[in-house]
Amino acid sequence: MITRIREDIQAALRQDPAARNWLEVILTYPGVHAVWGYRIAHFLWKIKLKLFARIYSNWIRAVTGIEIHPAAKIGRRFFIDHGMGVVIGATAVVGDDVMIYHDVTLGARGIGSGKRHPTIGNNVVIGAGARVLGDIKVGEGAKISANMVVTKEVPAKTMVDSSEFFAI
Repeated sequence: MITRIREDIQAALRQDPAARNWLEVILTYPGVHAVWGYRIAHFLWKIKLKLFARIYSNWIRAVTGIEIHPAAKIGRRFFIDHGMGVVIGATAVVGDDVMIYHDVTLGARGIGSGKRHPTIGNNVVIGAGARVLGDIKVGEGAKISANMVVTKEVPAKTMVDSSEFFAI
C-alpha cells in the first residue's frame, strides 16, 4: 500500500508541472485523494463489504467531486488532473500510467448486465470533457483530445481528434 501511495504522488509530480512538492500533492490534490479513496473502497468491495464500499466511495465523491465505482479496476500510477466531474463506471478497466483531466466519463451506453464500460490501455491520456462510452478498448499509448465522444475502439498509439483517428 505504501508503494502505491508513493507511486501516486510521483505520478502527480511527474505529470503536473504545477505540482511543486510531495507535501503539496498529499494535502491539496483531489485527484490523488479520489484515487486513494477508490483503492480503499475497492479493497472493501473485494472482501464483500460492498455496502461499506459504496458508502465510502460516495463520501469520497462528495469531498472530491470525482466518482469512481468501487468495482472498477484501476492500475498503478493513475493520475486525475483537476478532477471535478470525473465519473468511472463499475465495469471500467484502467491500465497503468493513465492520465485523465476533469469532466471525463468512462461510462456505459446502456443498462444491460455484464461488461458495459471501457477498457483503457496503459499510458493513455484522456482530455478534459471527453466521454468514452461502452464496452470498447482504448489501445496503449492512445491520446483522446478534449470534449471527444468515443464509442468505438481506439487503436494503440492513436490520437482521437474530432471524428478522426491519427497515428502518433
